[in-house]
Amino acid sequence: MTLHRLHPRRRAMTVLIAPSGFKESLSAEEAAERIAEGVAHVMPGARVIKAPMADGGEGFTAALVNATGGSLHPVRVTGPLGEPVDAFFGLLGGRACRTAVIEMAAAAGLRLVPRDRRDPMRTTSFGVGELIRAALDAGAQRVLLGCGDSGINDGGAGMVQALGVRLLDAQGHEIGAGGGELLRLQRIDLGGLDPRLARVQLDAAVNWHNVLLGERGVARVFGPQKGATPAQVVQLEQALQNWSLRIREATGRDWGTQPGSGASGGLGTGFAALLGGTLHPRYDIVMQYLELDRLIDRADLVITAEGSLDDQTPFGKVPAEVAMRAKKRGLPVIALAGTIGRGVEVNLQHGIDAFASILSRPCTLDEAIAQAGKLLRHAAEDALRMVSVGLMLGGASPRLGASRRPAFGTAP
Repeated sequence: MTLHRLHPRRRAMTVLIAPSGFKESLSAEEAAERIAEGVAHVMPGARVIKAPMADGGEGFTAALVNATGGSLHPVRVTGPLGEPVDAFFGLLGGRACRTAVIEMAAAAGLRLVPRDRRDPMRTTSFGVGELIRAALDAGAQRVLLGCGDSGINDGGAGMVQALGVRLLDAQGHEIGAGGGELLRLQRIDLGGLDPRLARVQLDAAVNWHNVLLGERGVARVFGPQKGATPAQVVQLEQALQNWSLRIREATGRDWGTQPGSGASGGLGTGFAALLGGTLHPRYDIVMQYLELDRLIDRADLVITAEGSLDDQTPFGKVPAEVAMRAKKRGLPVIALAGTIGRGVEVNLQHGIDAFASILSRPCTLDEAIAQAGKLLRHAAEDALRMVSVGLMLGGASPRLGASRRPAFGTAP
């Protein structure tokens, strides 16, 4: 890793900080702030650019609203457990058409499902449909839906029910909530679909690698993360196969393996197949507003971060996207993560030059979540000390800030 753009005698280092959020602990904005504190502690003269990244999950609405000078609007909706939750949508600023931006996680995110109640056979996306309806009530001409950090596996069934679609069993009765109920689905009735949806533009920012069915389908890949047992994974796959079959019968199109169809527990399928929306690779949408490439052009070093770094990171996760864009401009990239998982070395082939866990000693998951900000700040500090050593070896002598923290790799 070489900081080839930096001439230490001419100017200070410019560090671009572009993290994702850490699920259930830190927003992307909070993660960027903690990393910046660590950088400043080691290199107080460094220029820091904070660019918290939105990937469609938590923070998506705030990031786009802040980037455009828009506004947030609170809405009370049905949460993933069927209980009321406080959610929101945004209206973007600027000269574009009246665009409402929604993150599905605000109404059906994993953080809204306590660990002891996680059961994707029962959790519902109904509140996402209620958010879309609220945006239509507010006069939206375009709805931009961010998919990520979901706590559901219902294929978007609850969402479309909230917008007037009837999902009927063999007796012609409405099925209940949750992915498990899709096993009972026999017919989809689109006659009551909210007519306003046909008059607005519907776009969704999704992970293009996620598909509805199969070995890389949402039941097998993400079901366990949402609380599904091995037996429930099998049931959810069967339920989503039935969902795909009934959608094909109703619309004439098969969505089972379409790119993005598995986004947010299959919400991408319901959004595109039954509401008439268009799915987009999420960074094609995000980068229209966040201008990461322009910021990369000003940087000498890039630091990114996410809750977990593993062999799935190259499949649409923030660190890989940031690293790919940085590498096009020859910049070194450091990735910090809450956990380092299986096959993490593959990320070295995708633009990340070095990675490290923020955990310096064994601790419980609850402790890690509670102390995530502090741990991330310390990890950033440790990483920058290693960068400083590299600069010294290269002939530079950066001015280091005082610290009571031990050197990189030692216990606190």
